[in-house]
Amino acid sequence: MRVISGTCKGRPLKAVPGQTTRPTTDKVKESIFNIIGPYFIGGQALDLYAGSGGLGIEAISRGMERVVFVDQNPKAIEIVQLNLKACRFEAQAEVYRNDSRRALKAIVKRELTFDCIFLDPPYAKQQLEEEIAFISRNQLLSEQGVIVAEHDASLTLAETIELITCERREQYGDTAVSIYKLM
Repeated sequence: MRVISGTCKGRPLKAVPGQTTRPTTDKVKESIFNIIGPYFIGGQALDLYAGSGGLGIEAISRGMERVVFVDQNPKAIEIVQLNLKACRFEAQAEVYRNDSRRALKAIVKRELTFDCIFLDPPYAKQQLEEEIAFISRNQLLSEQGVIVAEHDASLTLAETIELITCERREQYGDTAVSIYKLM
């Protein structure tokens, strides 16, 4: 696992040990950023199921100004912090140990909006449609923002969820990526 492009191109990233976290492969990560970027001029992102932090760190490397990382696994939080330090991105990141529901509620209270939201939950515990609906209802996505939902290829997500619609869906083996934007 490594940073694919940008200011930290080629930097190796540590993975979360064990079987509880499934990191996004370099191939899938590169494809995601080719679809949504590939580079950014500032902006704020949310990596809701951060794992090792690979998606959020890639976003910073490609020009995203700030990323909020959330994961409920204490080991994942430790790895995110190590990876941020290795890339010297600590000042551009906020890292929280929390479950997705509580984190989203806290974000609403802070009145934050994001240009990019990464949703890559454990496949067995995914609640993507509910989370996208919550994001829509609470206006957490900026006007030109994008939601990147990574999920099992056998799962077909709704085309439209509240005010958010699926713009594109790609499949990479047993992994699918659905890209959502505001209607």
